[in-house]
Amino acid sequence: MSELANRFEKHIEVTEQGRFAVDVLASESGLSKQLIKQLMQKGAVWQTVGKKTQRLRRAKKVLSTNATLHLYYDKSVIDRIPPTPILISDEKHYSIWNKPYGMLSQGSKWGDHCTITRWAEQHLLPQRNSFTVHRLDRAANGLIIVAHEKKAAAALSALFQQRDIDKRYQIWVHGQFDKAATMHQPLTVEQEIDGRQAKSHFIFLQFDPDQNRSLLEVRIETGRKHQIRRHSAFIGFPVVGDRLYGDIEVKEDLQLTAYYLAFECPFSHQKKKYELTLKD
Repeated sequence: MSELANRFEKHIEVTEQGRFAVDVLASESGLSKQLIKQLMQKGAVWQTVGKKTQRLRRAKKVLSTNATLHLYYDKSVIDRIPPTPILISDEKHYSIWNKPYGMLSQGSKWGDHCTITRWAEQHLLPQRNSFTVHRLDRAANGLIIVAHEKKAAAALSALFQQRDIDKRYQIWVHGQFDKAATMHQPLTVEQEIDGRQAKSHFIFLQFDPDQNRSLLEVRIETGRKHQIRRHSAFIGFPVVGDRLYGDIEVKEDLQLTAYYLAFECPFSHQKKKYELTLKD
């Protein structure tokens, strides 16, 4: 298969014992070994043995005949260069990061090299596995937790599910936020999202008359897809930079920041608080 093909997937039943993964993948896909190795490191190659399927990164993995290889090649995904996140705190069992615009919370079958979890695996010392705890939109930025043990991922996920984590966001929205609403803060929105209950609380912070935009703090009780963006647009104040629910012509990055996290550490049982200082 030509390397000029921009997107395809290949599923290969291993029929010969003892061959290296890179050799089988190159032979069956028509891609060079160098590109295969790159795809493996970027999380686009998977192996199924029995009922278990997981990413395969070792080029010289010796294969057995009960294995199936899966290669997912998307040139647009592989060519992406991940932005650089900032480590806020390494807590051993988990770490806190400032995720930049454009970085993903989790990967797909097509790759994971642009995710915060993969970045943490490759850059934290000592090196550790990484597990997703919660998500932050690719277009958004701010504080995100990465777990480094399965038990940490489970414990931290439970805190989110039980609403024992205080998470706060700040957004810039187009227009002057309704003065009447600010008299009875917070303004609570309970518009369903995709047929499911959703609740967001909006608090007015300041108005910028020069740019005709308002700064709001948002707290959410549910975690639906694009909840803040959709609820903000629903009340007539789309988030600045939101090309999905707001102005499709705007060139700015999405002005949505997860700026505050507070919770009781499930390991030390100490109160933890992380807060970004935001510029106006």
